[in-house]
Amino acid sequence: MKKITLRKHHKLFGILIAFFMLMFCVSGIILNHREAVSGIDISRKYLPSDYALRKWNGGLLRGTLKYCGENPDLEGTVFLYGNSGIWSTDSLAASFSDFNSGFSKGVDSRNIKGMAQTSEGSLWAASQFGLYRYDFSEKKWNKRLLDLEYDEKIADITLGGDTLVVAGRSRLYVSLPPYSDFSTITISAPKGYDGKVSLFRTIWMMHSGEILGITGKLFIDAMAIVLIILCVTGIIYWLLPKRIRRLKQKGKDTVACTKWLKGSLNWHDKLGRYTFFVLMFLSFTGWCLRPPVLIAIASGRIPPIPFTEQDSDNAWKDKLRVIRYDYDKHDWLLSTSDGMYSMSSLYVAPVAVEKAPPVSVMGLNVLQKDFKGNWLVGSFSGMYIWNRDNSCITDYTTGKVAEERSGPPFGLFAVSGYTDDLLGKDIIVGSGSGTDDIAMPDELASLPMSLWNLSLEVHTGRIYTILGSASLFYIFLSGLLTMWCLYTGYAIRKKNRRQ
Repeated sequence: MKKITLRKHHKLFGILIAFFMLMFCVSGIILNHREAVSGIDISRKYLPSDYALRKWNGGLLRGTLKYCGENPDLEGTVFLYGNSGIWSTDSLAASFSDFNSGFSKGVDSRNIKGMAQTSEGSLWAASQFGLYRYDFSEKKWNKRLLDLEYDEKIADITLGGDTLVVAGRSRLYVSLPPYSDFSTITISAPKGYDGKVSLFRTIWMMHSGEILGITGKLFIDAMAIVLIILCVTGIIYWLLPKRIRRLKQKGKDTVACTKWLKGSLNWHDKLGRYTFFVLMFLSFTGWCLRPPVLIAIASGRIPPIPFTEQDSDNAWKDKLRVIRYDYDKHDWLLSTSDGMYSMSSLYVAPVAVEKAPPVSVMGLNVLQKDFKGNWLVGSFSGMYIWNRDNSCITDYTTGKVAEERSGPPFGLFAVSGYTDDLLGKDIIVGSGSGTDDIAMPDELASLPMSLWNLSLEVHTGRIYTILGSASLFYIFLSGLLTMWCLYTGYAIRKKNRRQ
């Protein structure tokens, strides 16, 4: 390709993607340090209308817990929990009260994954960053320490008899009455375990740098800063010549602008050349994490890269999602990123469930029994009724037998929550549509969004709501443009050096 064409492409595509690249870089740095920014919230009034909370949507209602203790102040109380905290109400859902006293600051710290109440009356709540026990005398939540692995988040909490089980993303944490201490269980590898890991997860960790721990994250942060400098110096080099010409026409001094122009070109040239291969790798791995490339790699499995965060003796590292005890079958159901498993005991190797409902790759949101004894299994792939006795799986909405397939990221009805503790009926909550059965207080509509979640919306392109369904291909197109822009810039300098 001619040098003049390379220059035109580099200039044109560089201008087109500069703003979006800046958004990628800033949001990516924030995404790499979730706990550091967990206390920072953003008001929804500054966001597109699609992000307003309505009818308990957006994960605001994930589940409920009906209080059965002896505290008279809480008699008849039903707790609603979700990604913005806990509210108390009664079975008629007539009014709601804030029940978040004691939680750490910030919406992200109030992302409640589950609640549990033990037979002796203690009340527990698991947020992704911590486990809390309610102090009835002080009327607030107190945080309990768990021996979590590095960067491990809490995924779920449940009871099996008098056994309280907290599921981290990699291990289980178990306590018995009086629930003062927790023991750690690293689950045994399942039969046929080959040590391979998800290709999608590997690419994800390489893109963020997490595959090398905090060192890798900081390195990727540095590359994001390099990209920011490339964008800024490129824009300066595009704008300053016009500025210099206008100053000359007016007979004004252009020395300062000329120095800025030369300095910008020098930084743009050297940083681009020295980091070209790393930036191409960073762009390529990000490009793979959204459709249509995501579809091609979603089910791929590869051996873990040696000496990285994935090279672990724990077969379940970052795979655990939801755990429940089945009192009829006398076993534990364990939902993981590798599928559904059963365990006769927490100390034995899980056995894969041969026929289980479809679950979205984004994880399970509902796993509980209905009044008939069937399991309700809900995710962004839909809601399913699962009879474990005959392995019959039917679609909750249509009543038809479910297809035997893995769940897509989003189905026709993305389920984000469920309750049967209110109004005497089953209530399913849609991720976007919410539910019409429960009136949501007006004050909850203005609950803020965490900075981390906003950064995720920016990084994936969902924040650009004007794109509509085309936002699904935002990463694909912007990734191609970014890699072509990097290549043309490198090719230009390579030709210059030859000449």
